[in-house]
Amino acid sequence: MSPPRKHSLTLGGHRTSVSLEDDFWKGFKEMAAARGLGINELAREIDAARAQDTGLATAIRLEVLAYYRDGASREKA
Repeated sequence: MSPPRKHSLTLGGHRTSVSLEDDFWKGFKEMAAARGLGINELAREIDAARAQDTGLATAIRLEVLAYYRDGASREKA
């Protein structure tokens, strides 16, 4: 897996950056597209739902993991 790289997002009109590995960034963009959202919109949703002690990059990784894990579970059914 590639090392994390910084990516810029806009949350509530403020620019921020998150460090994500390329595979997670690709999955994040695919998840946003599948939901009909832009990456900033999806990041805002994840940011609003995350626990206070969880960083945004970690929360995004967990959401991407859940997205693909849930998809794999549906394929097995």
